[in-house]
Amino acid sequence: MFFMKAFDYLQRLQQMDQLIRLKATGSPRVFASRLGISKSSLYNHLDLLRMLGGPVKYNQQLSSF
Repeated sequence: MFFMKAFDYLQRLQQMDQLIRLKATGSPRVFASRLGISKSSLYNHLDLLRMLGGPVKYNQQLSSF
């Protein structure tokens, strides 16, 4: 069970990375909805990506991370 949850979490981080690289996340609300998670969970995931060295910032003009 643990490995499945960890695998799902890693897949979500990869999906986030791909959307960020494509500048196709949308607003935080939209991004969280696309991932099927809450906005607070989104911010926790983004914090982890930043801790791993990802240059994650929100661009208001593009409405994307």
